[in-house]
Amino acid sequence: MARTYNNLWDAIIDFEHLYNSYRSAKRGKRYRHESLNFAEDLEVNLITLQNELIWNMYNPLPLRQFYVFEPKKRLISAPAFRDRVVHHSLVKVIEPLFQKKFIKETFACIVGRGTHAAVHHVESCARKAKRLWGKYYVLKCDIRKFFPSINHDIMKKIIRKTICDYRMLYLIDTVIDSNEMAGRGIPIGSLTSQLFANIYLNSLDHFIKEQRGIKYYARYMDDFIIIHNDKAFLHNLKAEIEDYVRRELDLIMNPKTGIFAERQGIDFCGYRIWPTHVLPRKSTMKRTKRRLRKFAAVYKDNPHILKHVTDSIQSFLGYVKHCSGWRSAKSMLDSIIFSGVKAKADRETTEKWYTPNFRRKALLTK
Repeated sequence: MARTYNNLWDAIIDFEHLYNSYRSAKRGKRYRHESLNFAEDLEVNLITLQNELIWNMYNPLPLRQFYVFEPKKRLISAPAFRDRVVHHSLVKVIEPLFQKKFIKETFACIVGRGTHAAVHHVESCARKAKRLWGKYYVLKCDIRKFFPSINHDIMKKIIRKTICDYRMLYLIDTVIDSNEMAGRGIPIGSLTSQLFANIYLNSLDHFIKEQRGIKYYARYMDDFIIIHNDKAFLHNLKAEIEDYVRRELDLIMNPKTGIFAERQGIDFCGYRIWPTHVLPRKSTMKRTKRRLRKFAAVYKDNPHILKHVTDSIQSFLGYVKHCSGWRSAKSMLDSIIFSGVKAKADRETTEKWYTPNFRRKALLTK
């Protein structure tokens, strides 16, 4: 029988624990309006949160919603800062309990198991499969509208297999039910949602690895890949997975789920992966080129956007350095010319970081 944990509540409401949770919540958001307001009367705000939790009076504030459009349109639902503090407090206590149950092929929102670790793992799997079979196929899957489709009742049932502290369960249920869609969906943009998503699909990981005996597997949130040498086997496995997620998790597989030959590479975590090398995703290259061209078009009359351009290029170079796409990146950046630097200060800044046609110096010395 799986172990369940009790007596967790005192850790949640401990003042020092809440203060440490506040420090985690403000990381990267120190100068935002909500964070500054909360910090103005920090002790009172933390004591208020502590009392609300102790007396079961805590109610999350409405989520702030907005859309992001890259790499695709998604609705982000950001919690208020005070709720972020509670989320960090909750996750710090319960996350270690669930991570013990995650398989090593589970990535995303786990220390040491981010996107680059996932890419390296898949590259290693592809290399081993190539060496073992010579030829292999890849089953690439993802869940259709995963976050909005998570069933609250199933989520709560899964959590109760690990936690039996009724006060902790009351807080978890409150956080889960704070989404406006009654009975279904958790918000993208919340720390707890990232943990809940991994918990929700943990049984799928065990089904694939243990019941179906899959050797080469990786999952990053709701995207997962399986490598095998038998195409017919993968077709049958695909049907079994679709049945499992529908029956056990009340989810539907994305129609784009399919089986691909090795020569096409494995599109996973923003890269294209082969046994011998990793390349940047074509859509990422096109999106970056389009964004920089927009910057170049307005730079002459708006030299103050230099910082945004610098940040964008630095981010892109940070992405490229984890793969073998340096030549493609250099060719793409060489084709984009920024001109019309008028202000002396802007010119000096430009010359410090870029050559006259605005290519990154680090790129030329690679």
